[in-house]
Amino acid sequence: MRLGPLVVLSSILLCATAPAVALTRAHRGPTSPKNGKHKPRLQSQRSIDDERAAQIQSALIRSGYLTGAPSGHWDVATQAAMEKMQAANGWQTKLVPDSRAIIKLGLGPSTATANSIVNQTSAPAASPSNTIAQQ
Repeated sequence: MRLGPLVVLSSILLCATAPAVALTRAHRGPTSPKNGKHKPRLQSQRSIDDERAAQIQSALIRSGYLTGAPSGHWDVATQAAMEKMQAANGWQTKLVPDSRAIIKLGLGPSTATANSIVNQTSAPAASPSNTIAQQ
């Protein structure tokens, strides 16, 4: 008979402590350090070097997309000429300069490589019937 009151007492204690256990949560640390010590981020190129801008401007002048003498600074006129050149070739105009445009202007890798990269999409694929007929 003594087990009955003991069971009742333990069940009352269990019911009284269950909400307190349910309300506690694990402590989580901050998601970012508050002491100001952040990892440095790698910086990407923000602007075009003046020497490279002069090279691009000279090539744009030779191609007829820019007039005047190269200023050596990436200015609004140079950016507009580059966008016009890229649009004329069917390339994107939002990110300037496009690597294909640089190659086409003759400022990329060697000329043989540049021509193969620029003309890669326009080169016709060899079909098996053409290669057999040529043999």
